[in-house]
Amino acid sequence: MITCSDAVKQLWEYLDATVGQGEREAMEEHLSLCRRCCGELEFAVELRRLLAASGRSDIPDDVMRRLNQALKELD
Repeated sequence: MITCSDAVKQLWEYLDATVGQGEREAMEEHLSLCRRCCGELEFAVELRRLLAASGRSDIPDDVMRRLNQALKELD
C-alpha cells in the first residue's frame, strides 16, 4: 500500500485520470482506508470546483497557503 505522502503527491494526477491502472488501484486502496487522505481529496475536488466557478486561472493566496501547509504536514 502507498503512504499518505505518496497519495498526496499523486492526488492531482489521480483526479486528472493521468495515472496508470496500478497507480489508480493503489490510490483507491489507500483512500478506502485513510480518512486523512480522503479529506485531502475532498479539499482538492472543492478547490477545483471553486477555481472553475471563479473563472480565474490563479489560486488565491489564502488557498495556496492552506494547500502548502497541508502538504508540509504529510511529510
